[in-house]
Amino acid sequence: MAAETKLFGKLKTTEQEHKDPKEQLMFDPRPREELNRMVMEMMTTTTRKFWLWAIGLGAGVVVLLFGAWGYMISTGMWVTGLRRPIYWGVFIVTFVFWIGISHAGTFVSAILRVFKSEFRRPFTRAAELMTTFGLAAGALYPLIHLGRVWVFYFMVPYPNARWLWPNFRSPLVWDLLAITTYLLSSTIYLYLPLVPDLAMARDRTTGIRHSAYKILALGWRGTEAEWFRLKKAIQIFAFAIIPVMFSVHTIVSWDFAVSQVAGWHSTIFGPYFIIGAILSGVSAVVTILYVLRSTLKHMDYFLRPEHFDALGKLILVFSMAWAYFFFNDYLLGWYGGEAAVRQILTAHATGPAAWVWYTMLICNIVIPWLTLWNRKIRRTPWLMFIITLLINVGMYLERYTIIPLTLGHQRTPFDWGIYTPRPIEISIVLGTFCLFTFLYLVMSRLIPLVPVWEVQEGQVAHTLRKVGKAEVPSVTELD
Repeated sequence: MAAETKLFGKLKTTEQEHKDPKEQLMFDPRPREELNRMVMEMMTTTTRKFWLWAIGLGAGVVVLLFGAWGYMISTGMWVTGLRRPIYWGVFIVTFVFWIGISHAGTFVSAILRVFKSEFRRPFTRAAELMTTFGLAAGALYPLIHLGRVWVFYFMVPYPNARWLWPNFRSPLVWDLLAITTYLLSSTIYLYLPLVPDLAMARDRTTGIRHSAYKILALGWRGTEAEWFRLKKAIQIFAFAIIPVMFSVHTIVSWDFAVSQVAGWHSTIFGPYFIIGAILSGVSAVVTILYVLRSTLKHMDYFLRPEHFDALGKLILVFSMAWAYFFFNDYLLGWYGGEAAVRQILTAHATGPAAWVWYTMLICNIVIPWLTLWNRKIRRTPWLMFIITLLINVGMYLERYTIIPLTLGHQRTPFDWGIYTPRPIEISIVLGTFCLFTFLYLVMSRLIPLVPVWEVQEGQVAHTLRKVGKAEVPSVTELD
């Protein structure tokens, strides 16, 4: 009996500790000047590791990306592994992957802002930067895959008399329109909430930095009228950018769905691609947040287990949604009556590249379903880092399964083939990952990664009030 009482007493104490409001960022306020100082230290502190990483990633961009791309331009596309019948390889796979990653900023920032989810406040900007840099990396692939990059203007929908170019049936034209629209709108959406923090940095720096922040802050003084206009603009953009997000990845799915290729001609590709993009994007946010928390000073104050916990729940929900659309797509193909589609689905599960298909299912379904239901796992940042990294490995393999593995097993058996990426393709793909990481690394020292004013606003709105002997959390609605 005593042992049982001791056990339940320990469990109760642990539960009470987890429910302590002081563990939450919004209920653990610090003075405004201290928060500003902490964020400025993140921006101005550079170590030897930072410069080594910056030099290494910069060299990777120059050599792996632009060096390999230049070699491919000078010699021709024959140096790649693209052969009949597989003309879309890892270039298009990585393109879809980056566009999917870019959905993280819109979902985490805009949608959670619309629904007034308070846990989003400290990491919205980190997610928005992922959107901008993911689009920047993905936007290179239509040019890379074009081969003759000097005729890139064929993709621009300019008016012409003979209607020879551009070809509006080309997916490259659709992708250009989608990426340009999304990149422009997401950059504006990133910049608007950044203005007050740029003004904060302006008032605490000197020299070139002060001059740059002074220009970018647009004369921000923090008056009531400025705050009113800023919040109204952010609210309008938050609602406006959500349909842009959905339309962009729907257009990417149309690159495949409008074709007559067996295994692609599916009306479910639109929502299926959107759910996959959100799953990979939110997972990438968790991966980035762990890296920031582990490398930046004071970041452990802003990023707490509660944030990994909340994002882990979202990932679990979207993993289930992705599994539904994935198997729905397979069921429709299997029972749709076309023998070629059944052959493709059978080849995915039993062919020479079946390990790709099973690894994808393990990473996207088995691992999150077995782990993310557990609160303790969700609140352990390094475990979340590993889980989300594996999920994005699975999402990359999913795109690989959809594109080259499906193209290699079409209706006519004499035209079947196996695609093997060549070193030049792998080099370019790794180069874009270096580009994404390099841009993020540099930007972490140029702008405040934590939206200080949003955190301060949330801490003002969240209070603990006395109800008897207990302290009850309460939230005030701020206009």
